[in-house]
Amino acid sequence: MPVAIKNLSHFSSHRPGCLLHSAAFVDISKEISKRRTFAIISHPDAGKTTLTEKLLLYGGALQLAGSVTARKNQRATTSDWMELEKKRGISISSTVLQFDYAGYRLNLLDTPGHKDFSEDTYRVLTAVDSVVMVIDSAKGIEPQTRKLFEVCRQREVPIFTFMNKCDRPMKDPLELLDEVDRVLGIDVFPVNWPIGNGFDFRGVYDRQTRLMHLFERTVGGQFRAPVSTGSLNDPAIRGQLDDVTFQKTVEELEMLEHAGHAFDPDAVLAGLTTPIFFGSGINNFGVQLLLDGFLQHAPAPRGRKNGNAGAGIESGIPGFIQPEHPAFSGFIFKIQANMDPRHRDRIAFIRVCSGKFERDMTVNHSRSEKKVRLSSSHKLFGNERETVGEAYPGDIIGLVGNDSFSIGDTLTTDPGIVYREIPRFTPEAFAYLHNPNTAKFKQFRRGLDQLLQEGVIQALTLRDSVTKTPLLAAVGPLQFEVVQYRLESEYGAKSRLEPAPWTVIRWLPAGIKEDQIKKLTVSSNMALATDAGRNHVALFPNEWAIKYFIEMNPEFPLSALPVQTPEM
Repeated sequence: MPVAIKNLSHFSSHRPGCLLHSAAFVDISKEISKRRTFAIISHPDAGKTTLTEKLLLYGGALQLAGSVTARKNQRATTSDWMELEKKRGISISSTVLQFDYAGYRLNLLDTPGHKDFSEDTYRVLTAVDSVVMVIDSAKGIEPQTRKLFEVCRQREVPIFTFMNKCDRPMKDPLELLDEVDRVLGIDVFPVNWPIGNGFDFRGVYDRQTRLMHLFERTVGGQFRAPVSTGSLNDPAIRGQLDDVTFQKTVEELEMLEHAGHAFDPDAVLAGLTTPIFFGSGINNFGVQLLLDGFLQHAPAPRGRKNGNAGAGIESGIPGFIQPEHPAFSGFIFKIQANMDPRHRDRIAFIRVCSGKFERDMTVNHSRSEKKVRLSSSHKLFGNERETVGEAYPGDIIGLVGNDSFSIGDTLTTDPGIVYREIPRFTPEAFAYLHNPNTAKFKQFRRGLDQLLQEGVIQALTLRDSVTKTPLLAAVGPLQFEVVQYRLESEYGAKSRLEPAPWTVIRWLPAGIKEDQIKKLTVSSNMALATDAGRNHVALFPNEWAIKYFIEMNPEFPLSALPVQTPEM
């Protein structure tokens, strides 16, 4: 029986009282059990987008895989659909890829790895039930990987780990296991084990089936890698390995068998143990084993907390909404403009949480409390889409044509359900965005307004400002470059960026009066402004300026976010 590694430091509902027994309940339960909704996370350049592409290849969704570093005569990756992503070779926007495989419907979300786009990634993580964490086997745990892992831990999301790039010189596999256990504080269970290292990497040994999988490289990794499978003592397999590699593999496997406890699926679902798979995304080594192993142990869609403060037994709405709940409900976690250049439309991504979605259904829009008809719904595959008539919990669908939708909105047939899933983050970068061509003012304004609706950047209005130049705020400065690029490529409006002198933003108390604001004692190097929600904010150049403000205005406490923002 394979064992999990506990410590490697010695190595280098429904409504109360209501049960549904109808055929409809049976059907929806069956559909829910088929769904697997997950994201892929990693530090930049660990191979996340490449692995996404190869999962699509092995899942049958692609016939030919592209590479992030593809040459001009090769195709670009499916998940990186934005032109700037193709030029920079990085993921800028999270992407939804839905496909069917082995009787399951997979909703795969590829996320940006760069820290400047972390807000988009964090929002995506609210919409998934599990994640695949990609680690560069030569570098181990990197800063962004650790941050994303902590977000997943806080949300109790099951984590599956893929040790990538084993076909390049890598750390000792036992060191990698120890590092995950020690740095991230999670138990590890190596589902398979690498055979060889770097250029001599030949494949993996599956510890559960006790079979060796030896792979052959394909040109550019565009096709499935040919594989030979057999037991440890199979002469045909043994003959493909040199004595040193074979003996080292056997010794390491024996160490693993005596180092910990048996594999516990419940510990995986609870986020206490991470199954670890070794391989090479670019050469397709171990990708099939990762996909099959993930589907075997990943959770189906789970229930969500009802954020409606009035929900409970008296209102008849449970505080925790199970996927089988008869009412349709879901929340919008992302908005993207211009995914289809032919239509220049705006698409809202919604995670279905309960009930059954049907095209043309009428739902309640939580923020406006109005009824909305959902007539334009789409199944998504990168920037490609097709009309979808129905969807079930776990599915991610795109809604087009509803300009009133915003990130965090709940759509439901039962107004008693409201989700508070979306986190907000404090901006750390500020810049003025100038329009150098007054003849393009309409394109500039329309484009900026639509990009602001995506929620990745926000606009601030300086108090008593004599200029109408937009002041933008974002989590990271690279977001500004994306805005400039998209304004020009999607709206035909060039822009000029001017850095602003502030590095910190804080919100003043809600309900502060105009006469109170006028009496505030402020330093000459700070500024007062309002955000899009007309909340009053203070902008500071450094921490010293914040301390000065607090000392001079102790009756007006500052906060890193608007105080009325609902907590997760």
